[in-house]
Amino acid sequence: MTTKTTQATKVATALVNGAELTAKQISSRYGVKNVRAVISQLRSEGFSIYLNKRVSSFDGETYMKYMLGTPTKAVVAAGYKALRTA
Repeated sequence: MTTKTTQATKVATALVNGAELTAKQISSRYGVKNVRAVISQLRSEGFSIYLNKRVSSFDGETYMKYMLGTPTKAVVAAGYKALRTA
């Protein structure tokens, strides 16, 4: 029996393994058409995915990269507060 790996699972695996990916990289590597939807899905599953601005040292261009991070205490506290009031 074979199991099919979803695009979201492939992206999550890459981020968990330390990859920092632009939306264009996610689209081309994993065939994702709507990157924001996949990232939103992963965030709703509990992944702490951040979008960070980077500046290229080569040409000074600015670009955005998704990466997995550790949430701050304030973010965790806000999540628990939201759960209590829901």
